[in-house]
Amino acid sequence: MTPRERFIQTLTFGNPDKIPLQAGGPRESTLRMWHTPALPEGKNHDEALREELGLPPEPKNPNISVGFSFRMIPEFEEKVLSHENGHKIVQDWMGAITEISEEYDATYIRNARDFVTRKWHKFPVENREDWQEMKKRFCLDTQGRIPEDFEERATLLINRDYVSGINFNGPFWQMREWLGMENLCVLFLDDPKFAGDMVDFWTTFIEELLLKITKVYTPDFVHISEDMAYKAHPMISPALTREFLLPAYKRWIKILNESGVPIIDMDSDGYVDDLIPIWIEAGFNVCDPVEVAAGNDIVKFREKYGQKMAYRGGIDKRAIAAGGRMMEAEVMRVVPPLLKDGGFIPSCDHGVPPDISWQHYVAYSRLLAKLCGWL
Repeated sequence: MTPRERFIQTLTFGNPDKIPLQAGGPRESTLRMWHTPALPEGKNHDEALREELGLPPEPKNPNISVGFSFRMIPEFEEKVLSHENGHKIVQDWMGAITEISEEYDATYIRNARDFVTRKWHKFPVENREDWQEMKKRFCLDTQGRIPEDFEERATLLINRDYVSGINFNGPFWQMREWLGMENLCVLFLDDPKFAGDMVDFWTTFIEELLLKITKVYTPDFVHISEDMAYKAHPMISPALTREFLLPAYKRWIKILNESGVPIIDMDSDGYVDDLIPIWIEAGFNVCDPVEVAAGNDIVKFREKYGQKMAYRGGIDKRAIAAGGRMMEAEVMRVVPPLLKDGGFIPSCDHGVPPDISWQHYVAYSRLLAKLCGWL
């Protein structure tokens, strides 16, 4: 079975020959901690892991992207505005004014390169005039939005044996980038018309891009980033989610279903049990990363929602860090019950932090590889 077939069969409750081995990805600080003779600086951690486990290298896939850009064009100039007490005040490429330690450059602000604390001072949309200017950065016909050779790229992707998909922001995530978290939450209540206008704009922008993409290319998955929950509770109530966000999801997923996209994945940190029913209603069939520390219990989710939702993640990073019996107990608590039903790719429940040693990561991955049929 090809990696593409295995991935789709697994997450759609099919009959894969094995479960994809996706233990979880480390950040920069984790990789620094992991430097060993088996993993010298510069060596790919996946290659080193497979060597440790006695597995053959992953096949090298051509790096073919559909090339569509969902980002603002043009971006704001990224620049340092001032230095204060060991921190830099930066205008990032999305137009926000952000504070970050002088230890890091501006690329750490918007990229998940590491676990880095940032402080947000100001966001680019503060009123309707700002909003009219921001909309100009999301024109469909802007140069760089759609690659001139898109159809050639799509042709090369038709007979692929590897997984290929697309990712873009959901309306909650995108509006948070424009307004900031507190301003967004206030706007839903104080000026719902303005909030609705912003949702409608983003919904239509994504909808029109999806129509162009799916006309000649069918992704194996579409991954929508929302991050709409804290520990114990959502950031936005189920009622507001249903009112403002559900119509957008349904419009997008209608296009994806009609074009045959098999996997539509919702990405949100935090406690998501209150939101999963709405995601299921919208048409999502996968969610990740299912953080245990936020109160999520993926085994109970399966009992509650059955095969209406598949999952990626779900293994407590704290147990992996502890290693030994604690790690084994967590993996055995989660993995066998869900693999029995299907619809699950086990993984660390977010980026792999630096308190997980290389030795513990290898031991955890070895147990996963046995349970998933690789050893």
